[in-house]
Amino acid sequence: MSTIKIKQVKSRIGAPARKLNRVVEHESTPSILGMVDKVKHLVTIVK
Repeated sequence: MSTIKIKQVKSRIGAPARKLNRVVEHESTPSILGMVDKVKHLVTIVK
């Protein structure tokens, strides 16, 4: 499987769990892509 890099660009107000501009790498599975789709206003996909 391929991997994707996800960068957090905005924070949830009231509960910022992680730092902004943090990049994490995950496997590109349907479940991960569904989670990213839910929070697409908070994250970007880094190529």
